[in-house]
Amino acid sequence: MFGSNRQEKAFLSPFIAFLAVMLLGQILPFLLPKSAHSHWIVAHPIYWIIPLQSLVCGFLLLRFWSSYSLRPPRGILFASTIGILSLILWIAPQQWFHAPPRLDGFNPNFFGGPASTPAWPFYLNLSIRFFRLVVIVPLVEEIFWRGFLLRYFIDDDFHSVPFGSFTWKSSAIVTAGFCLEHSFPDWPAAIATGILFNLVAYRTKSLAACVLTHAVTNLLLGFYVLHTSQWGFW
Repeated sequence: MFGSNRQEKAFLSPFIAFLAVMLLGQILPFLLPKSAHSHWIVAHPIYWIIPLQSLVCGFLLLRFWSSYSLRPPRGILFASTIGILSLILWIAPQQWFHAPPRLDGFNPNFFGGPASTPAWPFYLNLSIRFFRLVVIVPLVEEIFWRGFLLRYFIDDDFHSVPFGSFTWKSSAIVTAGFCLEHSFPDWPAAIATGILFNLVAYRTKSLAACVLTHAVTNLLLGFYVLHTSQWGFW
């Protein structure tokens, strides 16, 4: 049963907390009176969900850090190359195939732009978003999808399964789950990325390499978003 021992709690709890905070933002309007719905906390929950996810998941990651065996990654060049390739898959529709730009979404100026006084809300908002994108998300997702689930569907005593062990069943389930975690327009890129991230696990036998790959993709995507203002990617 999920979460029945410390190892499972270590690999599951950050991901569950990540989803729980997101769910809280979705159900908040049903918990508060309609008079409160115009307040930004209810109308635009993403601006407190991101910091709260970062705080809660960061705490859990630190608490269970010794359980992850995140030694210096093997295959750094391979992992980084897959990270770059994954970024190309995500931005290809808008960059080269004339898909509509994704301009709606996160707004770094929500609490005040650089021209306002003071400018710190803009930079703080952007910094938290980048921290979540490049540090929290790669750790939380790779620990769950590749670190836990990819092995759990080989043997429910997942910790006894060497990292990077392959079966078609576990690979397909993890790829499908990783896809469903994303919005429908992103499914093609998410499926391809899920396969590539699995490949990093199989090739390097290193959870740290998977985290690195995901972080490279997200870091470059963040720079792309800043350059193009396509906040819908966030």
